[in-house]
Amino acid sequence: MLTTILLYCLLGSFVGVLAGLLGVGGGLVIVPILVFAFTYQQIPFEIIMHLALGTSLASIIFTSVSSFMAHHKRGAVDWTTVRRIVIGVMTGTFFGSCIASWLSTVVLKGLFVAFLYFIAYQFLTNRKPKPTRELPGRFGMFVVGNIIGIVSSLVGIGGGALSVPFMIWCNVVVHRAIGTSAAIGLPIAIAGTVGFIFNGWAHPQLPDYSVGFIYLPALFGIAAVSVLTAPLGVRLAHSLPVDKLKKIFALLLIVVGTRMLLSII
Repeated sequence: MLTTILLYCLLGSFVGVLAGLLGVGGGLVIVPILVFAFTYQQIPFEIIMHLALGTSLASIIFTSVSSFMAHHKRGAVDWTTVRRIVIGVMTGTFFGSCIASWLSTVVLKGLFVAFLYFIAYQFLTNRKPKPTRELPGRFGMFVVGNIIGIVSSLVGIGGGALSVPFMIWCNVVVHRAIGTSAAIGLPIAIAGTVGFIFNGWAHPQLPDYSVGFIYLPALFGIAAVSVLTAPLGVRLAHSLPVDKLKKIFALLLIVVGTRMLLSII
């Protein structure tokens, strides 16, 4: 158990930096490592992905708060955008958690692998938007929020892997997109956590120290360290070439995705 907790703390330190640096909340890294850890702990295969997704979203509650507060101090959070999208992301995330609870681990793994490849492609190509494009109105933001929320639940992320590219596509400055995304991650994480607790509450295969599909030892280990390292990621985001770092991260996503794909096959 001590080795497992140390693994979760190490994961939390990496997740915190990643959340502040790229605005992706860390779920892209948390989920595959949790799958590995849960497999090592011999948690029933049927609920491994559900537990990983729920725990990932719960840990992002802590990471996003630390991250967006650090970005807010630098004036990098667009609160108008946050207010316009928050209802959509919360309803979409809760609905997505209900969908995820009905799907098998194999299907959820397949969706996660496909998402990793998609995000890697986005990071590697780094397509530039048309100079006239801008964020949509309230209804458009509600629709976009629902889409981001549903996908976030199905792959256990804070939405940054979708909201950052979306905002950049709408000509939001990259640092402001990252900061705003960190703030959007909080309502996504809260709604997703409630959804996975609700849908997993009475599942007969849950391991000890679980609340629904939230595994508490992993949550506390990740959260305790990630809140300390997220501000470091924010400082790096304002001083390092983020575009180059995204390409390196994209290669990591391809490796992780391929490993998970092989485990399904």
